[in-house]
Amino acid sequence: MAQSYDAFLLVSFGGPERREDVLPFLDNVLRGRNVPRERMLAVAEHYYHFGGVSPINAQNRELLAAIRAEFGAAGLALPLYFGNRNWHPLLSDTLRQMRADGVRRAIAFFTSAFSSYSGCRQYRENIAAAQAEVGPDAPQVDKLRAFFNHPGFIEPMIDRVQTALEQLPPPRAAESHLLFTAHSIPLAMAQNCEYEVHFREASRLVAEGLGHANWRLVYQSRSGPPSQPWLEPDVADALEEIAAAEGSRDVIVAPIGFISDHMEVLYDLDEEARDRAQALGLNLIRAATVGTHPRFVRMVRELVEERLSDRPSRLALGELGPSHDLCPADCCRYEPRRP
Repeated sequence: MAQSYDAFLLVSFGGPERREDVLPFLDNVLRGRNVPRERMLAVAEHYYHFGGVSPINAQNRELLAAIRAEFGAAGLALPLYFGNRNWHPLLSDTLRQMRADGVRRAIAFFTSAFSSYSGCRQYRENIAAAQAEVGPDAPQVDKLRAFFNHPGFIEPMIDRVQTALEQLPPPRAAESHLLFTAHSIPLAMAQNCEYEVHFREASRLVAEGLGHANWRLVYQSRSGPPSQPWLEPDVADALEEIAAAEGSRDVIVAPIGFISDHMEVLYDLDEEARDRAQALGLNLIRAATVGTHPRFVRMVRELVEERLSDRPSRLALGELGPSHDLCPADCCRYEPRRP
């Protein structure tokens, strides 16, 4: 059923934009999670390596500017807003501004392609908490559906990986190892969501679009205690296996689990994974994320228009079909262990 909205809201993770923000930001990220302080301080060093600035906010502003231009060209007259889970602009501040501007109902795009607690349900909880803080006249916020198999996500990823493959001579490109990466999550979280299913399907669609048969799924950036099982294999372990086997020494890493080249990509892949590959005698090439690829930006507009239409064209590739618009009550439920 068609809906009407008076604003668009970009919802994302957030990141520090100066050195003194790093620890307060990480406190927000890790609040209520059983993560040793030593691990938090180790992650803080990743941000300090880049001057204490995460690129994620700047990249989201670039995405928002591209969406604004796309909306304008299509005659889609919606004001655009931006709110984060963990750092400024915080969702509560954004909703407060939206209320002051007279917004009553907004449609939200989450910068997460796959279903999971942290990538969907937690954002919805964050929005509900921000609405409670703002008060009973806070704007209503509906989310757009998951887009893991939307052609507007798959086609740009094919383009990004193809560009990476083109850095190799054709015979080597055809034989190279293609590793699709996504952020690891606890097994207890993965068991009540479609994270792995979505990750595998999106990766399959990209690999098939490229005609590249030598691919596999790996995970990265786990942050929990060693005693807690998380999704595996880690990208470093996969590199070890490739190095120990006969065959191609070329590895294409495609961070399909990330929308933009933020810290988990710039440090965990471009620094740690690349250094490990070099030590193992492997040639690692990292594909870009979708970022502000024009087809991806157009997808955002298509998803909004889909919700506004009486006869929506719900684009989706593969056999899983389009994701639901309204999340079930128990969707992606997760109760993290407390320290």
